[in-house]
Amino acid sequence: MITAAREHVGSEYMAWAKKSSHARFNLATSGLANVRLDELNVQLHDLELTRDGGYGYEPLQNALAARLGVGRESIVTAIGTSLANHLAMAAVVNPGDEVLIEQPTYEPLLALARYLGADIKRFNRSFESEFRVLPGEVERNMTSRTRLIVLTNMHNPTGVLIQQDPLRDIGELAKRTGARVLVDEVYLEALFAERPATAFTLGPEFVTTSSLTKAFGLSGVRCGWIVAEPELAQTIWRLNDLFGVMPAHPAERLSVIALGQLDEIGARADARLKKNRALVYGFLDTRSDLEAVRPDFGTIVFPKLKQGSADGFCKLLREKYETSVVPGSFFELPNHFRVGFGNDPEMLQEGLVRLGAALDEM
Repeated sequence: MITAAREHVGSEYMAWAKKSSHARFNLATSGLANVRLDELNVQLHDLELTRDGGYGYEPLQNALAARLGVGRESIVTAIGTSLANHLAMAAVVNPGDEVLIEQPTYEPLLALARYLGADIKRFNRSFESEFRVLPGEVERNMTSRTRLIVLTNMHNPTGVLIQQDPLRDIGELAKRTGARVLVDEVYLEALFAERPATAFTLGPEFVTTSSLTKAFGLSGVRCGWIVAEPELAQTIWRLNDLFGVMPAHPAERLSVIALGQLDEIGARADARLKKNRALVYGFLDTRSDLEAVRPDFGTIVFPKLKQGSADGFCKLLREKYETSVVPGSFFELPNHFRVGFGNDPEMLQEGLVRLGAALDEM
C-alpha cells in the first residue's frame, strides 16, 4: 500500500540559519551572546548524569513556577522554545483544524502548523499600525472553526510588545469558539525587571512558551517551557513521551543553577542591549533609505527598505561585506530585513558600518 507523504516538512528559515547565516559580523542572531560555562557559578559536583524517571525535575519545576508565578502543575519543560511550540501546538491541533496565525510571523511556527496539517488562516500586523496586534483584525479573520490563535510577544520579527489589554481581548474572542491562544513569549524575557506576567495568567484559554535562550544567552542549557492549564499540561507531558522522553539531566541541573543567577545575568544583558539599541537606532537616524518601527525593548529591529527587495541587499552584505542580517522574505515581507543586536558592541558597531556601506552601494 502506498501512503501519502507529508506535504510540508521542516523550516526554510532554520535551514538558512544553520547553513547560510554565519558571517564575520553576524547581525542575524536574535539573542544575547552566549554565556560561557565559566561565567556561571557552577562546580562539577553540582552536576549528575542521570536522575530517576518521572514527569519533570522537581527543583527545575519549582524554580520556574516561582519565576512565572504559576502552579508547577501548569509547567511542562521542553528542549528550548522550538520543541515547546511543537508540543503545545500538536497537543491542541488536529489535521484540518483551523489555526489563525499573525502575519508576519516567525516562519517555523507557520511551518509547524503546515506540518500538523492545519487549515491556516492569517491576520495582519501591519507596518502602518506599527505591527501592533489589533483585536478587531483578529476577530475579522476568525471563524466558528478557529481552534488556535498564534502570536509572538514580543513580536518576531519586529520586537513589538503586545500589551495586556489586547491579549485579554483576544482571549475573550477565543472563548467564543472554544479556541486556545498560543503565545510564544521567548523575547518577553528581554524586558527583564519590567517583564509582565505570562499571558497564561489572563485565563486558561492561553498557552504560553518560552526559554532562557534569547534574553540571557543560555541557549546551551536548552531550558524551555510551556505553561498551560493542568489537564492540558498533562496531555503535553504524555505527548512528549514520543519526542523528548527524558531530557539531559546535566542540562536540567545547569538550568536550575542559571535560574538562581538570572538577576545578575539579566542585569548584564540589559545593560548591553541598552547600549546596542542606541547604536542601532543612531545608525537608523543616518539612513534616509530605511524606515523602521523602533521598540523600546528587545533584541531585534526590522527595518524596511524604502525601495526594492532586501534579498539582493542581504546577499551583497554577506558576500562582499562579511555581515549577515535575516532577509525579510523569511517573514513574508521581502522589503524588510531583521537585525539582531545582542552581540558584542564593538562587533555590532563594525557590522553597522558595513551595513551602511552595502546600502550605499545598492
